[in-house]
Parts: sequence; C-alpha cells; structure tokens
Amino acid sequence: MGLKDGLPSFRIDLGRLEDTVDLVLATTRSAYPTFEIPFHSRWRHFVVGGTDRWAALADATEWRDETARARAEFDLAMVSVLLDAGAGPSWSYRDAVTGERIGRSEGLALAGLDMFVHGAFSANSGYPMRVDAEALARVSIGDLSKGFQISDDNPLVGVAGRVGLLRRLGEQISAAPGVFACNDTPRPGGLFDHLAAIARQGSIAAPRILSEVLHQLGPIWPSRLTIGGVPLGDCWRYPPLKDEEPNSDLLPLHKLSQWLSYSLVEPLQRAGIAVTDIDGLTGLAEYRNGGLFVDTGVLRFREPADAAREHDVSSPLVVEWRALTVALLDRLADSLRQRLGLDAVSLPLAKILEGGTWSAGRAIARKHRAGGAPPVKVISDGTVF
Repeated sequence: MGLKDGLPSFRIDLGRLEDTVDLVLATTRSAYPTFEIPFHSRWRHFVVGGTDRWAALADATEWRDETARARAEFDLAMVSVLLDAGAGPSWSYRDAVTGERIGRSEGLALAGLDMFVHGAFSANSGYPMRVDAEALARVSIGDLSKGFQISDDNPLVGVAGRVGLLRRLGEQISAAPGVFACNDTPRPGGLFDHLAAIARQGSIAAPRILSEVLHQLGPIWPSRLTIGGVPLGDCWRYPPLKDEEPNSDLLPLHKLSQWLSYSLVEPLQRAGIAVTDIDGLTGLAEYRNGGLFVDTGVLRFREPADAAREHDVSSPLVVEWRALTVALLDRLADSLRQRLGLDAVSLPLAKILEGGTWSAGRAIARKHRAGGAPPVKVISDGTVF
C-alpha cells in the first residue's frame, strides 16, 4: 500500500534506502570492525564502560550446573525486558560503581540488574540472584521507585504499567506450574526447562521460542484487544486493512516478546542447546529502528504537522509506522547482505539490529533533536516500547 502511495500517514521514498544502508554499514564497522557482531539482546546493555557486569558476576558464581545459570539468566532476561519500555527523556540511573548517570535502555538495564543482584525479586534471602513468582506478585510502585531512583526530579514513564506487567508475570507463572516449576518452585527461569524439554536432539528454532513466549506469557499483557477471551498483546487494529474477512485489520508486532526471544538465545546456547533459524524472527518495531527510517527520509509524514503531535500507541499512525519499520528492515537487511556477500545465516537480523539499525537510529536522533527523542511522539504506558 505504501509503495503505491496509498497510506494515510506516511509516504515511502525507497530512493533514500541506500543512504540508510550506508549509515548502518558505517555504524556497524565503527562498532565491530571485524564484523564479529553479537545478537541484539538485553545482554548488550549490561556492558558498562567496557565491563560486562552480568558476565563478571555470573562467571564468579559457583552454579550447581549449567542449567542453574541458565535459569537465573532466564529470570534476569524476562524481568529486565519487561522493565525495558521507553524511559522517557528525563529519567536516569546513578551507577554506584562509576557515579555516572545513565539513561535510556542502558540505565533501565543497570537498574534492573542491581535490583536482581540484591534479591529484590527473590523469595529466598539466601539466594538473591533469582526471581520467584511470589515475589513478583507483590512488587509495588514503591519498590520500583526505590530501585530505579524515581523521584519528582527523576521521573520514569509508565511506572504503573511496568509494575502491572511484573505482577501479572508472577500470577501467570504461579498458574502454570507444568511450565514454570518443572525443576524448582515457580519462577520465570522455569521456561528454560520447558524449552529444553521440547528441543529436538538438543536444538530449537528461534520462532519456536517466540511461539512459546507468546503462548505462555500472553495473559500478562494489557487486554487491549482479545479474540475468544485471549489477549492479543502487542497487536493492533489498522482500519485501512479492513475487508470482508473477520479481524482482517489486525497487525501483530510483539516487540517486547521478540526482544525477549532474542534475549533467551544466548542462555540456551551457553547451556548447550543449539538455536536455529535466528533470522526467523522479524526486526523490532520500536522507535530507534523506526526513527532511523524517518530521520533518513525513507519515511515522510504525509501531514508535516503530525511530527509535532503526540500519538497514542494504538493510533493508526503509530501502527502504520511500526509495521513499515518491520518491512523496511527486511529490505535494508537484503541490501546490506548483498553488499557484504553474506546470507541470512551468517548475518541474521539479530546482528543487523545490533550492528546496526538500532545504534544508527539512536545516533541520528541525537543529531536531529535535543536529547535524542524519536521523530514520532508516542504516548507510552510502559508496556509496548
């Protein structure tokens, strides 16, 4: 529809895509000169000043076996990703190690890691580095405000939404002991055991990880839309798609669920489970990737005034922008691979995002706007971006 200039909110200029590829390629080469690019995942945000905080802690811990570490990493990844919706431009976290104030995703990651390490989500004081369902179910706004150093002078967007997600996560885990309590009391890390059990010959495909995340954690998302009593999560109605088929106007995006799925790959691999079809997941429909295409001119507002307005996350404009982001990431990835002579196995989207589009989107946003705000102003409740 966009290529036929038939969208209500954005125009597409594919003539600008190669310039965007140039920017992404230059950004990737600057960060990873040898092109040994890790996956785009939550684990990258635990690296502060060149030190991988989690790896240092985990490597110094005497785990009972490799599965014990994997469960702890699943615990950490799941809680950290759910706390990772946009922080807003005014919040930052003072790092106790360096004394620096760190904002955005890195600050959120560090705050969540510190809470995890100090047992904020554990029901057993003797084992702080774990997450228990019963502890999640009683997390309060006060707990998060203290852990994330939130105040009137340091406001965080969507605090209530984040707390609600954690509580519902605890409730869902308790309600599904067959999945989350196979080898322990109910905890997010139980999903590791579930995935290990369904892996075939020690291997599991990335889309299967996403499928399990969507099915097992689906009830935790706010019930904006439901079909047959099933909450659809990050899935939205887009009226221009409507035809005679029921629900033909639905667009599934599942940004946080895919971000979580990407973040579960490395713990599985460390535990000896191979993960295949990494490129089977889509690019992430979030504001750094989407902002990259707006700021490079691939996407243009049909109505320039829309750039100054705030838009609800469910608005057709935001849904259109996010869906276009996913489609354009595929086109950008194809072009980038052709230039480098690589395929989707050697250079999956998970590496292109990390190399990559997310970093380039952040860098160009800082050039265009004070504080690096995205080019589309989205009203967030802390459960989508």
